[in-house]
Amino acid sequence: MFENVTPRPDDPIMAIMNQCKSDPRPHKIDLGVGVYKDDNGHTTILNSVKLAEKICNQEETTKSYIGTIGNQDFCKNILQFIFEKDNPIFQEDRICSAQSAGGSGALRIGAELIKIASPEATVWTSTPTWANHIPLVSSVGLKMKQYPYYNKSTLQVDFEEMLSHLSKKAKPGDIILLHGCCHNPTGADLSDSQWDRLAIFLNENELYPFIDLAYFGLGKGMKEDTYGLRKVTQICPEVLLAASCSKNFALYRDRTGFVAAICKDQEKTQMIKVLFGAIQRKLISMPPDHGAAIVNKIFTDHKLFDVWEMELNEMRNRIKNLRLKLSEAFNSQGASNIANAIINQNGMFSMLPLNAQQAESLRSNHAIYLMNSGRINIAGANTKNINRVAEAVLKVI
Repeated sequence: MFENVTPRPDDPIMAIMNQCKSDPRPHKIDLGVGVYKDDNGHTTILNSVKLAEKICNQEETTKSYIGTIGNQDFCKNILQFIFEKDNPIFQEDRICSAQSAGGSGALRIGAELIKIASPEATVWTSTPTWANHIPLVSSVGLKMKQYPYYNKSTLQVDFEEMLSHLSKKAKPGDIILLHGCCHNPTGADLSDSQWDRLAIFLNENELYPFIDLAYFGLGKGMKEDTYGLRKVTQICPEVLLAASCSKNFALYRDRTGFVAAICKDQEKTQMIKVLFGAIQRKLISMPPDHGAAIVNKIFTDHKLFDVWEMELNEMRNRIKNLRLKLSEAFNSQGASNIANAIINQNGMFSMLPLNAQQAESLRSNHAIYLMNSGRINIAGANTKNINRVAEAVLKVI
């Protein structure tokens, strides 16, 4: 049965994570794996989550299935928070959703839907993009190409080149996969004015946005981080959304996310909703309830919501403070270009101008673990070692 199975290389992120774990040096710094950590290097459970979990456990009366589209109260409450209740997409019944097994599950359901609705479409991703975007989306049989996004020389978004490339290469009906905020792996986001232009560009060129919203709330704020999504939805008649609650609720292992579609009319909305359920049925049958129940409890309990919002603000402000300190450390050593990029980026990630050999030197000689691409998770550092990160990087450049 397994005669034709051949060895496969480890996932790059998992390989570096394991390498870091086995490193005995006490001063090692793990900037590889993309999870939020506090100043002690620990990914804690939020107090709001603990309280909500306790209430859910007390109120829960059954462990029966919740259905193929999952907890619809969870989906409705978080979507109404993002878009606001009086948004026309709700009044006109133009939005449908399904709970998913994390943001990855949402992306896979969205990809399956695209394959059914537009099998000849090409899905375009940014250069670079999250490492799992291409294998995850292409696994359903969709064609994929990339558009220029991050300029590793200027350490900024090359927005004009992005639009120029898509205008020449993408055809009507193609899908443009976009990071809603806190771009992974670069941290370089589109500005509000660029989102304004992009929304019009997509609509005029009959290109369909598929927005991956994995880190909203950890960049500038919940509303600020969802500006692009709301702007695109105002202009484009059809939009796909994949979202994760792993990061902003620190529910990593509970695999909590959702997929949503904004449709042209109510009839299409009902059709897509049924399709979401059918797709999920063949993938995992039913989504897990635990994380979604916790998030929904937080959104429906004002006291819990206030606690969560305070904790989210603390996480976001800690990331901003680390960015500031790292930027100052680079600036003080004459690397103003890197300093400016880091302070202007958002969320946990930045992409430093490093090659694979330099990244390996940081791991081997300085006990600083990062991806070969130069991607670092700033939240993996702390106020005591952040200056050493800058010093080490400048030694290998």
